[in-house]
Amino acid sequence: MKIDFTHRQSAHCESGVCSNLLHHYGLDISEAMAFGMGSGMFFGYLPFIRINSLPLTTYRCEMGGIFKRVTKRLGCQVHWQKFRNPDKAMAALDEQLEQGTPVACRTGGYWLPYFPPAFRFHFNMHNLVVYGREGDEYIISDPVFPGPESCSRRDLLKARFALGAMAPKGAMYYMKKVPQQVDMAAAARAGIREVCRRMLNTPGPVIGIRGIRFLAGQVKKWPKKLGEKRALLYVGQLIRMQEELGTGGAGFRFMFAAFLQEAASLLETPHLLDVSKTMTDVGDRWRKFAVIGGRLCKGRASAGDNYETMSTILQECADGEFAVYRELLKIL
Repeated sequence: MKIDFTHRQSAHCESGVCSNLLHHYGLDISEAMAFGMGSGMFFGYLPFIRINSLPLTTYRCEMGGIFKRVTKRLGCQVHWQKFRNPDKAMAALDEQLEQGTPVACRTGGYWLPYFPPAFRFHFNMHNLVVYGREGDEYIISDPVFPGPESCSRRDLLKARFALGAMAPKGAMYYMKKVPQQVDMAAAARAGIREVCRRMLNTPGPVIGIRGIRFLAGQVKKWPKKLGEKRALLYVGQLIRMQEELGTGGAGFRFMFAAFLQEAASLLETPHLLDVSKTMTDVGDRWRKFAVIGGRLCKGRASAGDNYETMSTILQECADGEFAVYRELLKIL
């Protein structure tokens, strides 16, 4: 039993799943366009939420938000489901596969056997599409891998019911109805407006542009406040959340820039190309921040690689993104 589903590799699991599922139903929407329509851009430094005993930093919107907003703005109907009973969860998955429906699942990546050991740690927000089954082996389109993967029933069940923070609880979702005629321009505008609102106007010091500035102020205090050893753990957590978990800070900025490039044509607004270039430059600064942090963690620091420099770069990122969102509001 195998559904005729086209696997396409993506940079990020949720936007990749979204793009691939829409493509399966006849809407050829790129991953970047799905990310932008779904208002995926975000930032939050949340020291009161801990992952592996270290503060959570998020560079994108809430889990599932991209898919929910894209499908709503395009008029799609989606069925969402969670389970308490693992056997019922697998039975529900099998039932949809037998009906020819590809099913997206949220999983704990640590338990997926095809993940390389270096990337296998407890992270319960990994999305993939199951589109076939041969005996006890499931055929999986995991968008961050170059080709389809195979996963045993036992391993997939374990991944769907991984324990810990943000446990997936067998979560699965699939399309019930996808219109053939959609207003992509309206969805793109709505996606841009929401990103600007969240990044510029969200109250509180730890979200949006204010959150980036707050983190910049914290980073330079870490060595004295936490001690060198724990400060490096905090930096390592930042870099891992930024660069290893679904493209992270720099990658999401590059993806949003790619969306703005497509939107320039879709909305017949050439000036968006200039804003896209600015966002690409911001992504380069985020990546520079990650490179310096990585060298510090590995004990390979060069001259100028220090917490003060990292703090300065974060302020530059905040300034660049602030300019981007203000300009986007003017354009719209």
